[in-house]
Amino acid sequence: MRSAVILGGLFPLAVSVHAALDWQALPALPDREGFAGSYAGESRGVLIVAGGANFPDKRPWEGGTKTWYDRVFLLEAGATSWSESGHLPCAAGYGASVQLDDGVLLIGGGDAQRNFSTVWLARVDRGQVNFEPWPALPRPLAMTTGVRVGRIVYVAGGIDQPDAVQAQNVFYALDLDHVRAGWRELAPWPGPGRILATAGTQDGEFFLFSGAQLTTGRDGKSVREWLRDAYRYAPTKGWKRIADLPRVAVAAPSPTVVVDGKLVVIGGDDGLQVNVAPTAHRGFPRDVLAYDVAANAWIRTGEVPFSLVTTPLAIWRNQIVVSGGEQRPGVRSPAVWAARLK
Repeated sequence: MRSAVILGGLFPLAVSVHAALDWQALPALPDREGFAGSYAGESRGVLIVAGGANFPDKRPWEGGTKTWYDRVFLLEAGATSWSESGHLPCAAGYGASVQLDDGVLLIGGGDAQRNFSTVWLARVDRGQVNFEPWPALPRPLAMTTGVRVGRIVYVAGGIDQPDAVQAQNVFYALDLDHVRAGWRELAPWPGPGRILATAGTQDGEFFLFSGAQLTTGRDGKSVREWLRDAYRYAPTKGWKRIADLPRVAVAAPSPTVVVDGKLVVIGGDDGLQVNVAPTAHRGFPRDVLAYDVAANAWIRTGEVPFSLVTTPLAIWRNQIVVSGGEQRPGVRSPAVWAARLK
């Protein structure tokens, strides 16, 4: 997949503030390569990481084959290592992970041949993970994003098939009080369809940050156009465009989390190295971008000690957890990082 970069003009930054998070390493995932595109969340005090993909034998530029997994890992409080527990219903990755009260929803995703509309509720019971089927999405979606806002789960964007040359401009909602009614399609944001965006929520509203638009290149293959636009959605008011991100942040850990009253976007791919050879790639940005809803403004709030994209963000035992991901193009990481919320 070729890429093009659209950065737009410079965006003024407020004065940086002191980083509010202290990051510590948790036990690494028990895999030499690690995974990108995993699902993650918490159930009954246990952290779940499942699925995803990597290149187990050779790097992609060496002719390696991308492999999808159905492996499920659990980390219990105080444990010094992960346990492996069962399997996903099928090997999958690059879906959305949305935390519920008693488990985590695994929404969409795909593998090398197809993308999925399936939705599963993963819950831990006596050391094992059970997967309960929930209403399927109206269409298959991978590289999508989503978050729970009150009693509603929202999902935005993605692609409906692995070789898609157009990103979906779709916005779905599932009412947790009426699950059997299934997903409703709502009016989408007033901007292009996108993949690998980051979702967030604050004060009962849904936020959508960055991502990449897909267009068709001269060779008929998809071209990524990197976006830094952002939107907020209020159920009673609809969509509103808000201040652009200071830089592109594609595939940042999603969903975001609120820290010191601000929505923080951790790292993400800024698109500045799309033409750099994979072996010369310096890793993805480590700075943290924080959005102040009231001021409609962004600030930088320090850096994180890792460079990981295409990975979920989970809340576990009052900690933000980023579990694995892609540290450079084609190179995964088994590292797991956590920062306690203050």
